[in-house]
This record gives sequence, C-alpha cells and structure tokens, in this order.
Amino acid sequence: MKFRGHETFFIRKGWLTKGMKYVKRHPDVFVSKEEKPMDVLGIGSNMVRSLRYWMQAVGITKEPTHGKRTQQFTPLGELIYRYDRYIEEQGTLSLLQYELASNQEEATAWYFFFNEFQMLEFTRDDFIRSLKNYVLMKDEETSVADRSYQDDFSCIINTYIPRIKGGRLQFSPENNIACPLGELGLIDYVSQDRTIYRKTMVQPQMLSPYIALAMILLQHGDNTEVSLESLLHASKSIGRAFNLDMTTLMQLLKQLEQLGEVEVVRTAGLDVVHIMTEYTAQECIEQYYQDILKE
Repeated sequence: MKFRGHETFFIRKGWLTKGMKYVKRHPDVFVSKEEKPMDVLGIGSNMVRSLRYWMQAVGITKEPTHGKRTQQFTPLGELIYRYDRYIEEQGTLSLLQYELASNQEEATAWYFFFNEFQMLEFTRDDFIRSLKNYVLMKDEETSVADRSYQDDFSCIINTYIPRIKGGRLQFSPENNIACPLGELGLIDYVSQDRTIYRKTMVQPQMLSPYIALAMILLQHGDNTEVSLESLLHASKSIGRAFNLDMTTLMQLLKQLEQLGEVEVVRTAGLDVVHIMTEYTAQECIEQYYQDILKE
C-alpha cells in the first residue's frame, strides 16, 4: 500500500506529456546525477517526485524494483506515446482513470475510493474513517499518518473536481492548471458549503466501445464468460472505475454486441456476457486509436 506519493500535487495538464517526452529521451531522467531532473523538466523538486509517481500510478511507465530506477514505458504507455502523447482523446483519459482506480499498490486511496468505498454521498471524515478501517483490516502493522490520509483525500477531490468549480481564488499560475481527469466528472459537490460530495457517473459517450472492451479484458483475462454483476460491482471493474449503473453498462455492451465482440445473455435466469472477441486488450486500444485516425 502506498499513500501520498503525489506530494500533494494532482496531475497537471501537460505533465504526463512532458514526462513521456523525457522518459523516451532519457529513461533515467528522474534519477540522473549528470543532469538535474529539476533543470531538465523545468519543475520543482517536489513536483519532480510527484510526476515520477504519477507516471507509474496511471500505468504509463514502470521502474525496476532493484538496481538503477530508470523508467520504461509499459505497453499502454507505448501506445499512448505513439497515438496520443498530448492526452487529447477521451479514450486515453478513460484508460488512465481505469489504471489509476485499479492500482491497489501504488494508488491505494484511489483504489479504495472507487472499489471498496460504498458511500455515494460522503464527507472528508466519512472517507478517511473508512480508509483507516480498510488499512487496518488489510495489515494491522501498517502505520499511516493522518496527514497522509487527509492529503490523499484532497488530491482525489482536486483530481476530479476542477478547482475553479470550488470557487477558490488561485494566485499561482501553476495552481490554475486543472487535472485532465476532471473531464470525466466522477465527483461533484452536494452541499453549497462544499463539504459533502457525491460520486457521479461518467457520461456514456465518453466511453468508447473498444476502450470498454479493453478494460473488460484487463479485468477478466482469458475468461470467455463473465457475469454482469462482476462487470458492474467487482473490484477493478469498469463499473467501479466509472461509477456506472446497469443501464449505462448495458448500453456499452450493446454497442460491443453490434460489433460482434460480445454476446449478452439475459435469459433463463442468466445475466452473463460471452466474450467472443479475438482481440487482446492492447489490440483493442490500438483499434480505438486506428479508428480515430480514420475519422
């Protein structure tokens, strides 16, 4: 489990693009002793650590667990760098969100929020209390500072709610840069005093069928039959990552059914999806980008 790896900085617009650019040129950009990372990347030392963390948390890069901690692109990172290095496509944002929400080890608070935390409307105290209980149940010997829980909650909120919507006056140009994942609209305010929040569902049109299929394959691997319940409510499911309801999930599956990639069976008491596609998850993602190039 990992907390506060972000150094209190949410992902700024342009950060991941900058990170990919320099990792491609210099895999040791974050640890180089010859060239200072702050000078190369043009950001402060805490932001360097934050960017290094985020590149891994959203599944773009990975680092070896021993030896020199150079960064390498993951297969997903390679595809994003090749097709959408400026993070302009909604499908790319969806993939980054899915990776982040599923990253139990590196982004524990995000994983907990989307997969384990059951409250649809909540306060900061609700979330922190539940997260503490989750950590205690997972490992009684793990000690996490209260400040880390608080900072993770604030970072989650700032990731998905644009700061301008919060009515906060910002005096630093750097702080005015919103997180790209805010476009997904997965959290909103309930109360006028902005102390109560709610989980909100992504707009259905933001999820491309082939991106959705990639997520289903990432969740279920080689299984050729999966239940609707698991797609909606299981940990690391598309339903959990995007706060989906059954109606929206069925809309996505119907689109995939029309493409001949799945078959939905809801007869004789069955609520299952037969996965018929011959694509791998990576091939689904590449198909999505290829379709965009044809438009």
